[in-house]
Amino acid sequence: MNVTLAVKQYVSKMIENSGPGMKVLLMDKETTSIVSVVYTQSEILQKEVYLFERIDSQSRDNMKHLKAICFLRPTKENVEHLIQELRRPKYSVYFIYFSNVISKSEIKALAEADEQEVVAEVQEFYGDFIAVNPHLFSLNLQGVARGRSWEPSMLARCTQGLTSVLLALKKCPMIRYQLSSDMSKRLAESVKQIITKEYELFDFRKTEVPPLLLILDRSDDAITPLLNQWTYQAMVHELLGLNNNRIDLSRVPGVSKDLKEVVLSAENDEFYANNLYLNFGEIGTNIKNLMEDFQKKKPKEQQKLESITDMKAFVDNYPQFKKMSGTVSKHVTVVGELSRLVSERQLMEVSEVEQELSCQNDHSNAQQSLRRLLQSPRLSELDAVRLVMLYALRYERHSSSVLPGLMEELSRRGVSERHRRMVKSMVEYGGKRVRGSDLIAPTDAVAKTKQFFKGLKGVENVYTQHQPLIHDTLDQLIKGRLKDGQFPYLGASSLRDRPQDIVVFLIGGATYEEALTVYNLNRSTPGVRIVLGGSSIHNTRSFLEEVMATTGHSGDRTQGSGRHSNRR
Repeated sequence: MNVTLAVKQYVSKMIENSGPGMKVLLMDKETTSIVSVVYTQSEILQKEVYLFERIDSQSRDNMKHLKAICFLRPTKENVEHLIQELRRPKYSVYFIYFSNVISKSEIKALAEADEQEVVAEVQEFYGDFIAVNPHLFSLNLQGVARGRSWEPSMLARCTQGLTSVLLALKKCPMIRYQLSSDMSKRLAESVKQIITKEYELFDFRKTEVPPLLLILDRSDDAITPLLNQWTYQAMVHELLGLNNNRIDLSRVPGVSKDLKEVVLSAENDEFYANNLYLNFGEIGTNIKNLMEDFQKKKPKEQQKLESITDMKAFVDNYPQFKKMSGTVSKHVTVVGELSRLVSERQLMEVSEVEQELSCQNDHSNAQQSLRRLLQSPRLSELDAVRLVMLYALRYERHSSSVLPGLMEELSRRGVSERHRRMVKSMVEYGGKRVRGSDLIAPTDAVAKTKQFFKGLKGVENVYTQHQPLIHDTLDQLIKGRLKDGQFPYLGASSLRDRPQDIVVFLIGGATYEEALTVYNLNRSTPGVRIVLGGSSIHNTRSFLEEVMATTGHSGDRTQGSGRHSNRR
């Protein structure tokens, strides 16, 4: 159950199938993202792939000495581009791989266009999703809903993405969905329809306990995406924004030219892989250790290269040293910027109040803490709005609600009307009327605890009381106690045993905090393997855009981003 490995194996197989010789990899916008997240350019170069091109690029040259490996989503536009390509081929031979099921009529159209017989192979390889971490995938889709209903094109894309994950992992699951969400039921039925239609593809070896697909709706837990984060990957996404493993650091004060955009990939960066889920205090200590280790390995300036052996040793060690140097400067820059933002935006104080709002049940204390923080001139507009949203969700029907007063406070602070409108939209999106679960426990869910993680001086990571709703849902599921009344099975059959292989999909987007929950459950529950997916991976900013699009207050929507039987 490793989505990163599944996509990597598909890409390796494509390159292997084309045999020796120089190659070009021909992709579309989405498959470019799918490949770049699991492979670096230098790794693919080692496999004799010397050129990367987009199928929709008009400026490609004729290069008959190259073989073309085409990895494309099976869209009408891509099929049309391929037909044009095959009528006037620019390369010697074509190996065509679609990231999902392609219709027989489209295969026929391609065959008719291939008059020069340059196509060596057409296959389906099911890498139709972004493998973010081994247990986390995304479809890079923003604004999947309109009100409580699917945006039609988004339902089709989520169905394709989800069925391709199942095919890549070789799972034919039983399906459960969130009853309170009509969108969950629609997606469950749509996935089931594909499994039934393509039954030959889903004919995998039966396991003793069938795998399970659980479909949930983001609106059931609108609190998790609003919280500041304190583990490395989640914090980077919240404060800097991770887009297909890339971070834009161009706005960082005094950043060097080669660090304006950096890649953070656990596949190719040992420090990142080891610190992905550690808290900010521990990362501070580990950065310090990394620096010290680097200083020890740094070649001495006066190093004498007297013999051939000395020179050879220097040349052998230099690439490793250069790689380490890049890793050190990258992480020092990233952690330095996170630290600056934490200090500048008072994020420890903000996070303390967030945790109080999301985990405690003391209205009097909560509103006092919130009002006190709203007086601070250093509080950013985003943080002021997210705190009021958390209050609105937490104390929506409280008899002493001070929400009107808090809204006035936002107005006095000069918070934009758009941001103020978002508070109402948030309650419309994820308020009590909408939720199917008991998101907020009636009593003190967690006793107030402050956890100071000792680390580098000036880096104290505090406040990680909150557990996402998905933690309880999965805990109940693993124990066989998840209520059929709230999460029914699609169809007549149900699981008698506790599930072992679980794919969870969050309509409306998942978060890195939820990915951490799944990572911890995988580690603490032997015999259970969980993979989490979402229509996107949210930070607070992208979640607010999702909410505004869903509730009809935003016109913006952006879309991001192999069958092993041959169908020729």
